[in-house]
Amino acid sequence: MTTLNTWLMDPNPKSRLQSRAAQTWLTWLRFRRNPLAMIGLIISLALIFMSIFAPLLAPYDPITQSLADRLQPPLTPGHWMGTDDFGRDIWSRILFGSRITLYIVLLVILTAPIVGLIIGTVAGYFGGWVDAVLMRITDIFLAFPKLILALALVAVLGPGMVNAVLAIALTSWPPYARVARAETLTVRNSDYIAATRLQGASATRLIWGHIMPMCLPSVIIRVTLDMAGVILTAAGLGFLGLGVQPPLPEWGLMISAGRKFLFEQWWVATMPGLAIFIVSLGFNLLGDGLRDVLDPRSAGK
Repeated sequence: MTTLNTWLMDPNPKSRLQSRAAQTWLTWLRFRRNPLAMIGLIISLALIFMSIFAPLLAPYDPITQSLADRLQPPLTPGHWMGTDDFGRDIWSRILFGSRITLYIVLLVILTAPIVGLIIGTVAGYFGGWVDAVLMRITDIFLAFPKLILALALVAVLGPGMVNAVLAIALTSWPPYARVARAETLTVRNSDYIAATRLQGASATRLIWGHIMPMCLPSVIIRVTLDMAGVILTAAGLGFLGLGVQPPLPEWGLMISAGRKFLFEQWWVATMPGLAIFIVSLGFNLLGDGLRDVLDPRSAGK
């Protein structure tokens, strides 16, 4: 361990691998000093763990009904979070619901930031009419509230998980385009970009190989901070019946089903609501921590 630490902390790295490993290690050390960021990381890892091992952790099937056990309160033997109006174990449904939540978040992350990064870097690099056209399209999407636009898209496409993911992705890319464009405008006239251009590099190579990597830290920070918004939007669509459809255990749908029992059987809606709150808080704390360590302006603080 001492040898590895010495290798990582060597002020004169002998290879590119050693340099990148040392930079990653120093970033982790800065991140680890932030207790709130560590809490966010633990919550995020817990969500991933719950999603992967939900079949092993869940004591009951999340869909199978048991009307004899309906509306059991929390701490009931065998149902420590209680049951819903169909007798389904709420803890089991929350565990399997984490899979749906993570699935939606991952699909949005794999689409919206990439589209926004491409549009933003192309607009910032070429400028002129290309920048004007792409940014005006971005402004049109930004002019509508995200949830309202997602509701309109789902209403056109029809309810369902795939359509909900598509609607959220189509409403989430404009902020990434703005961030990428701002970063591109900062670096496009840099000396190393000019030197690479003089060596005969094409615009595609410059954007893909040099400008996009410079935009990635800001985009990653934005992605992490936006995860909470994605979860809330997905839950909102589920709550309104336009997202994931019954009997799948989606958290927003669970809240919608439990709202009619809110005053007497409060746990039916409260437990999935707490799950949304904790996961959203975790992603926000994680995003704040990543911003502190990945932002070059705060690297020396």
